[in-house]
Amino acid sequence: MDLNLQNKVVLITGVNNPQGIGAATALAFAHEKAKLVLVYKKIAYTYNEDATGHDGLDRYFKANCGDAAKLESQLFSMNADYLILETDISDETNVYAIYDAAEKRFGNVDILINNAAVADVHGNDTIFSLTADVVDATFAINVKGMLLLTREFVKRRKERDKIGGRIINLSSDNAAHSFAGQITYGASKSAVESLTRSLASEVGKLGITVNAVAPGPTQTGWIDADLTSQVLPKIPLGRLGMPEDIAPMIVFLASDKASWITGETIKVCGGHVL
Repeated sequence: MDLNLQNKVVLITGVNNPQGIGAATALAFAHEKAKLVLVYKKIAYTYNEDATGHDGLDRYFKANCGDAAKLESQLFSMNADYLILETDISDETNVYAIYDAAEKRFGNVDILINNAAVADVHGNDTIFSLTADVVDATFAINVKGMLLLTREFVKRRKERDKIGGRIINLSSDNAAHSFAGQITYGASKSAVESLTRSLASEVGKLGITVNAVAPGPTQTGWIDADLTSQVLPKIPLGRLGMPEDIAPMIVFLASDKASWITGETIKVCGGHVL
């Protein structure tokens, strides 16, 4: 199937975890010969180096503390055309700079993938332990950053009379509905899904589609053996998702084949939430 993505300019956030959905999506678009603008921010986690040899939070923390060097090596070996930027998308000035750099290198951005997200994993995201810092940090990336990137995407395409475009946001199959234990993260993903519908209504007249992909439990390095044993019985297809399960849906929604799909949140979850 020809998805007609060759030479399309794709901006993807949250790409520094080599086991992550952002990295897998970048590689999937590279296979389609798209031009890539890849954005990440190092997160200052603490972790036990001795425990990073297997899946679990320590491996996940280490990956998100790092840069995108492994992904860059893979893209280089594919002879992909890419630009990698390390910056904070919650800062409005940085968002302008991302698009300026993208346009200087490739021209107008055609596709925006809002993948970057953060969550508190230290037990401070329940109504009994919640802090203002957790709320601010979570919404700064998951909602504010996503909105700033989206606003600039739409603004620049409209100013340049560019017809069409694709925006794909990352949600979660269950967090947006109910996520006791991480209520701020869940609220941010609920906002993402609501914004997806609202934005689709606003920008449809410009030919831009806006959709969300909601992955189920996906092994991006953070799910250890104990959690796996708890989660698997809840997944009808009997296995964890992998980033390579999620990326094809994102690529499809970015393609011409999905030109009449907008305002939707599509679960890719192995039946985890039915």
